Amino acid sequence: MVEVDLSQPPFTFLDEEGRERIRSGIDLAYFDRDEIILETGQPGEYVFIIHKGEVAELDPTLPSNQSRIGHYTAGDLFGAISIINGKSRYRFRAEQESLCYLLPKGLFLQLCDDYPPFNEFFRQTLSHKARLLTEQRAEGGVTMAGFMLAKVSECMREPLCVGETATITEAVTTLHESHADSLLVESQRGAGMITKTDLLNALVLQGLAQDSPVQSIAHFELVSVAPEQYLFEVLVLMTRFKVERVVVIDRKRPVGVVEITDVLSFFSSRSYVVTLQVEQANSLEALAAASRRTPELVKALMAQGVNLRFAMGLLSALNGRIMSKAWSFVIDERYHADSCLMVMGSEGRGEQILKTDQDNGLVLADDVDWPDCAEQMQQLTETLIKLGYPPCPGNIMVSNPEWVATESEWRARIAHWAATRDGDSLMKLAIMLDSHAVAGNPILLDRVREELFERCSRDEILLSYFARTTLRFSTPLTLFGSLKKQQHGIDIKKGGIFPIVHGVRTLAMERRIHVTSTLERLDALAEDGRLKRDFADDLGEALSLFTELRLRQQLARIDDAQGDSNNPDRVVVQELSSLERDLLREALHIVKDFKQRLSHRYHLEYS
Repeated sequence: MVEVDLSQPPFTFLDEEGRERIRSGIDLAYFDRDEIILETGQPGEYVFIIHKGEVAELDPTLPSNQSRIGHYTAGDLFGAISIINGKSRYRFRAEQESLCYLLPKGLFLQLCDDYPPFNEFFRQTLSHKARLLTEQRAEGGVTMAGFMLAKVSECMREPLCVGETATITEAVTTLHESHADSLLVESQRGAGMITKTDLLNALVLQGLAQDSPVQSIAHFELVSVAPEQYLFEVLVLMTRFKVERVVVIDRKRPVGVVEITDVLSFFSSRSYVVTLQVEQANSLEALAAASRRTPELVKALMAQGVNLRFAMGLLSALNGRIMSKAWSFVIDERYHADSCLMVMGSEGRGEQILKTDQDNGLVLADDVDWPDCAEQMQQLTETLIKLGYPPCPGNIMVSNPEWVATESEWRARIAHWAATRDGDSLMKLAIMLDSHAVAGNPILLDRVREELFERCSRDEILLSYFARTTLRFSTPLTLFGSLKKQQHGIDIKKGGIFPIVHGVRTLAMERRIHVTSTLERLDALAEDGRLKRDFADDLGEALSLFTELRLRQQLARIDDAQGDSNNPDRVVVQELSSLERDLLREALHIVKDFKQRLSHRYHLEYS
C-alpha cells in the first residue's frame, strides 16, 4: 500500500474507506526532466498526484513564450479533466525530475460515482471552489450556521420615533441628539421612515419650511420583517430591494430597526463592539480609540471565514461613519448642506479593508461663502491622519486646493480632462468615477458625476484611451515556472486586481452605471446584458480571491514589523495551499480572458 497525503481537497470529500481505496490502487511513477507526461489529444488514463518535482501545463496552440498556462508542484493533481472529457486539451511536461502517484481511470470514475461531492469538485466553477476555500478557513467564532440561525430580535436596535405632528425642526433635533441616521414617524397610515438625507433634501432642494410636518416627507412603503424571522432573510431583503435598513414590526407596531451594519456585524461579536464604539463616540479621542480597533476587526472576520464581500461592506460602512463623524466634529455645521466630502480610489469603491492613504476631495455649492474653508480642510486632513488614515503621497486630499472646488468648477475640470485625454487627465477621470459621498450633501457629488457620464459614456475614442490602461501590466501566468525561492512572488495588485477593477470601471462608464463598487458594477453589467452572468460571477470571485490573498499578506506584515514593506502586494505562490494555487491559476486565466474581451471591444490591439 502506497502512503500518500490525502488531507487536502478533493480527497477530503471521501470517507476513510474511499481514501483507503486510493492508497491500495495507486502506483508511483518517475518522469525525467522535459519528459511529456500527458500529450494534447491523448486519452486520459490516470489522475496524476505530484509527490516530488514540478510539472508545466502547456497550450501548444499558443506561441512558445505564451504557451505555459499552469504550473503544478508537490500536492497538486492533474489529468482528471482529461478523463472526464475523454482526452487531454493541453500538454503536461515535467519541468524537473518528478515522482507522481498514478490513480487509474477506472478507480477514479468509481470514486466519482460513489462520492458525488468528490465528483462535483472536478466540475465546479471558480465561484464554487472559492466558497469551498472560505468554508475551509473558518476557525471557530460565529460560523455560517450560527449566522443562519440568528433571529432578527437578537440584532435589532431600539426604534427612534416621533409623532405625526412633529416638525422638520423637531426631527432634525431628535436625530442630532441621538447621533442616529434615521427615525420613524408614527401616524394613522402606519410607520414611516425619514433619513438625514431626506431632511436635507426637504430643506435645501424642496425649500420646505422648518416648521413643516415631518410626515409629509416620510417614506411609508417600508421593507419590514418580524422579530422571529432569521437574520439571513434580512440580508436577502436588503439585497433585493437595495436598502440599508429594515423596520421590525410586531403586532402592527414598529419595535426595532435593523441596519446593514448590524447584519454584517453579527458575524463577529468583536465587530459589533467596534461598530458600537464608533456610533457612540462623542469626541475625537473616543473616535480615534474605536478607529484603532479596525485591524482587530479585520483579523476576526478573516479568521471566521466571513465572505469577503460582507467584510468589505462592513469595513466600508465603518470607515464611512468614522470619516463622517470626524467631519461633524471638525467642520462648522452651517456648511454641511453646501458641501460634500467625497472619498475616492478603493475607499470610494468600498473595497478598502485596511486603512491606507487618504484619497478625498470636496465639492462646494456654487454660491457658498466659506472664507476659512482652506483652514478647515487642513484641519480635517490632520484629523484623519490621527484617526489612522495616512496622507496621500499624490496629495489627493482636501488639504490640497486642487481637490476642493465648486460644482461648476468640477464640471469644467471634467470637461477639460475628457477633451485632453492624456495620462494625468484619464487618471483623474478614473478617480472621480469612483468617488463616493461620506459627509455633507451627496446631491452635489451626484450632479458632478452625472456630468462625467454625460461627457464620457458615448465618446468611443476616450473610452479606448481609458481602457488601454487595463493592459498596462502583464498577467503573471508565465511567471509560475520561475517562482522557486521564497523571496520571489507575483504582484497580485498589478497582475490581478487592477485589470478587473479598471476594466469593469471602463464598462461602467460606458453603460452609465452609477454604483462605485466593482462587485456591484459587475452585478449591474450582468443585469444590463453587457456581461454574461456566469462570467461576471467568475470575475467577482477572482477579484475576491486576489483581494483576500493580498489582505493576508498585509495582515502578516502588521504582525511582523520586520516584514518586507517594499512589496505589500506580493504573494508567494509556494506559501499557498494546493487548492489556493488551483484557484489562483483559474482566476488569472479569467483575468486574461477579460483583458482579451476588453481589447476586442475597445480595439486596443490597434492602439
